[in-house]
Amino acid sequence: MYTETFSYLPQMTEEEIRKQVDYIIEKGYIPGIEYTYKLGPKNSYWNFWKLPFFVERNADTVMNELGVCRQKHPNAWIKITGYDNKRQCQVLAFVVHTPQN
Repeated sequence: MYTETFSYLPQMTEEEIRKQVDYIIEKGYIPGIEYTYKLGPKNSYWNFWKLPFFVERNADTVMNELGVCRQKHPNAWIKITGYDNKRQCQVLAFVVHTPQN
């Protein structure tokens, strides 16, 4: 199922994910990590992995939290989001982890 911005492409590498996180931060967006166990068109609300990184300007922190989220929820879909606080909306999102089941 195609779910987000890059879902039609092969799974991203860690380096590619990091470049996207760098882009989110460079644009001044707020990075966030979300996960869900139920993927489908009726499930538009994913769980937050902690709160969005409102003041974080370092991609290492986001990538470290992504690793912890993957360890805690290996059977969930996990995505990274970027929120624009000026437009008050999510401006991009992409899946970075899919369950192996």
